[in-house]
Amino acid sequence: MFGITRLFRFGVTRFSVTLILACSGVAAFFPASAHADDRAVVPVTLFENVRVFDGVSDGLSQTSYVLVRGNIIEEISERPIPLTDNPSITIIPGEGRVLMPGLIDAHWHTMMVAVSMNTLLTADIGYLVLIAGAEAERTLMRGFTSVRDLAGPSFALKRAIDEGVVVGPRIWPSGAMISQTSGHGDFRMRYEIPRGPDAELSRGEIVGGGAIADGVDEVLRRTREQLMLGASQIKLAAGGGVSSMYDPLDVSQYTAEEFKAAVEAADNWGTYVTIHAYTPKAIQTAIQAGVKVVDHGQLIDEETAIMMSENGTWLSIQPFLDDEDSTPFPEGSYNRAKQLQVAKGTERAIELGIKYKLNIAWGTDTLFDAARATRQGAQLAKMVRWFSPGDVLKMATAKNAELLALSGLRSPYQGKLGVVEKGAMADLLLVNGNPLDNIGLLADPQRNLTVIMKNGVIYKNLVTVASSATE
Repeated sequence: MFGITRLFRFGVTRFSVTLILACSGVAAFFPASAHADDRAVVPVTLFENVRVFDGVSDGLSQTSYVLVRGNIIEEISERPIPLTDNPSITIIPGEGRVLMPGLIDAHWHTMMVAVSMNTLLTADIGYLVLIAGAEAERTLMRGFTSVRDLAGPSFALKRAIDEGVVVGPRIWPSGAMISQTSGHGDFRMRYEIPRGPDAELSRGEIVGGGAIADGVDEVLRRTREQLMLGASQIKLAAGGGVSSMYDPLDVSQYTAEEFKAAVEAADNWGTYVTIHAYTPKAIQTAIQAGVKVVDHGQLIDEETAIMMSENGTWLSIQPFLDDEDSTPFPEGSYNRAKQLQVAKGTERAIELGIKYKLNIAWGTDTLFDAARATRQGAQLAKMVRWFSPGDVLKMATAKNAELLALSGLRSPYQGKLGVVEKGAMADLLLVNGNPLDNIGLLADPQRNLTVIMKNGVIYKNLVTVASSATE
């Protein structure tokens, strides 16, 4: 087993090691009873000599010791924690490194991030799931232990991750984005219009990327379908989008009555509705109907920001700028023109959010480009244009966890996330350096994230591992 230990020390994930064991036949040496005994043992991990960023404080703790039992942070102490009652424990020597909560991306597309739009609309769903599964592991290895998935058929992949079949982050799934005809989620070709009452579903609807619904009754049905499938929140397209082909950015989509139908259906299940929207009219109509979260909002005005503040509406923002992280639409194209308009509004929207003390969450909304997905941490670091490094880290940990908690009992994971405190879930990162001084460390996770833990399980470990067990 010396070779397997070395694999873990050099950062090979548990999922990869499982595959190695299975392929090499090593598992055959262990009888079924031994596996049953292993499952009964609660794993214990001790982080020694770490400085803690807890997700809510402005600075780091003194040198501390953090004990994880199972998937819960059991104890945090500035004094060494005795281990006499632990026959076996994994010891992580922090050597002054920073221990912080796992990162949370509040606007992610598990099924859409690593494939082109054309592939998404034409490829077999099995292929799409396999590509998304590989990207899910890479997402976790970037330090993102949780994502709020805002459109796409991620239910099966989420289940596979939760069951340990695939490695990846926790997923809060929305399922299909609900869109009106001609809305941001309507990716049909013009030749598919009109659709008769008995016409088949479009490709986007069949794969579960979107759900076209017009009128109160259809919105109710599509909302309830996503809740039945396991949605932790519901997403509606309330206005025009950059990547969609036929809806101008300025148009408002859905009436107040249609929004209310979705809001009431979600509320009956104890959860909420978020919207894709940029413009004041679209956002104000949705807020009046009870929508709790606006994703994007780059074109808001002062009146809309005040309305959001008065209603406690969240702003889930992305650092959309005309830079290396922009989707490369052709110059002069319809999509490029919309993209430039949104990029121009980002600065003003964040300024208004700060001015009116909105609940601001952060996400990336990376689509259709696996290479740009690797810049997930870099996009987080970009937020220091408007916030201090400490406030950015709070946003991507404790604050985003507050947003996830809006799902209430529909949250797929019950427990406190986004913080390093006694009783919280053990989603932890050990950083080689201080991200409060240099948040850019998170842009290079391969080098700077020395330990990645999700739910008490170590998926990456680049520091020496010791054990108190007698050999």
